Amino acid sequence: MTDYTQLVSRAESLLTKLEAILPAVPSLPDWTAIAWRWQHNKGHGYLEVIPYPHLITLDDLYNIDQQKAEIVRNTAQFVQGYTANNVLLTGARGTGKSSIVKALLSQFSQNGLRVVEVDKQDLIDLPQITALLRSRPERFIVFCDDLSFEAGDSGYKALKVVLDGSMTVTADNILVYATSNRRHLLPEFMTESLETQHLGGEVRPGDTVEEKTSLSDRFGMWLSFYSFDQDEYLTVAAQWLRHYGIQEFSEAARTAALQWSHTRGSRSGRAAYQFARDYAGRKMLAATEVSKPNMFDNEP
Repeated sequence: MTDYTQLVSRAESLLTKLEAILPAVPSLPDWTAIAWRWQHNKGHGYLEVIPYPHLITLDDLYNIDQQKAEIVRNTAQFVQGYTANNVLLTGARGTGKSSIVKALLSQFSQNGLRVVEVDKQDLIDLPQITALLRSRPERFIVFCDDLSFEAGDSGYKALKVVLDGSMTVTADNILVYATSNRRHLLPEFMTESLETQHLGGEVRPGDTVEEKTSLSDRFGMWLSFYSFDQDEYLTVAAQWLRHYGIQEFSEAARTAALQWSHTRGSRSGRAAYQFARDYAGRKMLAATEVSKPNMFDNEP
């Protein structure tokens, strides 16, 4: 009897250890949410709800009116069930590429638009993500932020297949919106422009260049974002200050905005937004300090 008890105890201990290392059975996604992030638990991918998505509005984004018009039109077609294109947003940092995708969720979530954020290293799971979303009635943007690849990245070919390049028809309720500082998403080298030069023994190096550009070609819409000049930067800074309750763009505010851009080494919408938050916060703090009663005022 003692041997039997010891055997059962050892078996239970072994099961406990196996449960700790076996992949967890994923729970069903919470489809009442409007945004998710693709995550992993013990090697198994699942959709994790983003409980507080950053819901900015399109009206909060300035100096990118043409880009807004194009991506809003494309997304409106998509949520209405019409044909639309995958979108690649490229250009200078801080110019609104990521923000415009977040603003689309505010604009179209009532029409069934949903966003799934996928990190670059998880793009290899795109076929699994697509299979999970394909049968849903909602319209999904798979959002890949700050996308770029190095040679040999496994997610590169997975993204190519999902965009356009598989025997399986693409899902009508899924589009890929990606942002990148690179138009062609892969590093390019000066030597690759020499079609007749043999690189590393390769007979046709030009074919390698074609391979590198073929991914961006699979995005049907390209939108380019550019750095602001000084006047554009100041205009956006003034608009953000009004958003935070400072209606007058004084000479002091203008000077502070320029100093901020110099210290950041950037004139962009992001820099203007960050300046406005800092400047408005400092003004409110100063006003609060002035209005505080002095603890010695009531002393005899």
